[in-house]
Order: sequence, then structure tokens, then C-alpha cells
Amino acid sequence: MNAGLTHFGDHGGAIIIISSTNGLRGTANTAHYTSSKHAVVGLARTLANELGTRAIRVNTALRPDPEQPTIDDAAESLTARHLLPVPWVEPVDVANAVVFLASDEARYITGTQLVVDAGLLGRA
Repeated sequence: MNAGLTHFGDHGGAIIIISSTNGLRGTANTAHYTSSKHAVVGLARTLANELGTRAIRVNTALRPDPEQPTIDDAAESLTARHLLPVPWVEPVDVANAVVFLASDEARYITGTQLVVDAGLLGRA
């Protein structure tokens, strides 16, 4: 990691790590996956603490990960999981979140998770 940090220079910057909603909650039968995503979130929070004094912001952008359904099989059940009436998040929406976190408009955002999940985590 230190080798990569030399490229930031004195001007700071942003590190965005892609995670999953499982990095913020647990789900049955996914211990291996969920624990790895919790580790990603923990890494981002730790790096935010370590690198903040260098004006380097560290965040995660999250996306939900269906296990292995086909598109046709998954659309209805995935839509039911979200607060918004969509079956899944498009890659461009995660990319837009990453671009925002990397931009100067997010200059005071660090150590947090930007959830791009169509309301999956907010569902009661």
C-alpha cells in the first residue's frame, strides 16, 4: 500500500473500495463472503484514520450481490427486496458514486460507506 500512496503527493486524494451490503450486515449461509466484506469496510475505516492527516479520504461504495440467479429468475424477487421499484443497481450507478467520492465535491467525506443499493438496507 505504501508504494501506491507515493502517487498522492502533497495534495491528498481519494481511495474508494467497492464493497457490498454484506459489509454492513450479515446474511444466512454467507459467512465467508460476509466476513470478507466486513473486512473491506474495516480496512476503509482504518485507512481513513491513518491517511486523514495527509488529506486522503477513504470510503467504500456498496452494491448488492445476488448469489447466482439468472436475470429472468431474479428480477421479480430482487425488486421485492428494494425500496425502489428496480431489480438491481446498474454498474453505471456504482461508477457515478465512485466518481463523486473521488471528486472535490466529496472533499470532506471520509471513513464512510456510500450505499448504492436501491434501498435494500433500508427495507424493514
